[in-house]
Amino acid sequence: MTGIQMRGVSAPPGARLEGEGTAAAVAVFVKWLSLAATPAFASMALLTGLDTGPTDSLCPAGATRHLSGMAAMYLLMSVFHLPPWLRLFERRSGSGPS
Repeated sequence: MTGIQMRGVSAPPGARLEGEGTAAAVAVFVKWLSLAATPAFASMALLTGLDTGPTDSLCPAGATRHLSGMAAMYLLMSVFHLPPWLRLFERRSGSGPS
């Protein structure tokens, strides 16, 4: 089968997905993969923001670097990848469409 549609995700034209079990497994994998981005980027932002390396004592601007550069980028990326989590919480609370 080619061109299988799964809630906004389609298999590449050359992909071979045999049976409904494989399609369901791919759908579950895609769902969990979309949920993995936000915690990964949030933890990287936290680790980057808390990083105190040997150059912090040499650079007087080291005190302000915690909310700039890579930490801010990781935090922004975690916010951009937040919608799958919001949809999950909306479904679990029962207030949104299922």
